[in-house]
Amino acid sequence: MSEGDVPATLPVLQVDQLEVAYGARTAVAGISFDIRPGEIFGLLGPNGAGKTSTLSAIEGLLRPRSGFLLVDGLDVSEHPLEAKARLGVQLQTSSFQAELGIEQIVRLFAGLYGARLDRDQLRTALEQIGLGGELGRRFKQLSGGQQQRLALFIASVHEPRLLLLDEPTAGLDPQSRRQLWNRIEALRGEGRSILLTTHSMEEAQAVCDRVAIIDHGALVALATPAGLIEEYKFDPRVVQAAHGEVTLEDVFIGLTGSEIRD
Repeated sequence: MSEGDVPATLPVLQVDQLEVAYGARTAVAGISFDIRPGEIFGLLGPNGAGKTSTLSAIEGLLRPRSGFLLVDGLDVSEHPLEAKARLGVQLQTSSFQAELGIEQIVRLFAGLYGARLDRDQLRTALEQIGLGGELGRRFKQLSGGQQQRLALFIASVHEPRLLLLDEPTAGLDPQSRRQLWNRIEALRGEGRSILLTTHSMEEAQAVCDRVAIIDHGALVALATPAGLIEEYKFDPRVVQAAHGEVTLEDVFIGLTGSEIRD
């Protein structure tokens, strides 16, 4: 079996005892988890919990102090280019040139990824994400929801095995948020695996197959949303946080505390 041939049962992402440090400060303190083929996995935590550092290590933007990361069976530190080619990344804030047209932006990034799209394929793809009539518009003319749907399309244009989505629905209205949820679930249906960070417990409970809660760089809990609620619904910290029936947000606050993080 060649290096690129990975058994379907192998996790698309394996994070094992990952430690990330900035000088003397430890940002990620030995966390481990994996993401299965076709899974939407939520990475949850308060501000400063270590989510961004974890994503940056997976993307190969910083070198961990210890531990290892495998993307589609490839060690990120030993095969950075091959591992990155299997990733698609959507940041919380899109940084596309505001004056460029949609077609220009898509063709630019498709070319960088080595993906080929003729005009008919591009139009069909944009129709699938609700942007079929926007081909001639500039990026700055799109609404926030349209911009995020376009960013998600570009992140997946090369059909990566794993998508990293950093708070993709932040600041969107309920309708735009639901549209993006539908697109994320459609990508899962196409065989993609997705790592999603979010501050919305409603979002995590609605779209994630499993979630990991991290705090102060450490893994606090990992299970399905329903599993976490069942496991912690009688925990005194969670009971104190709850207002009625226990939700995932109550579990999150109970395990990470109610103080505001800046």
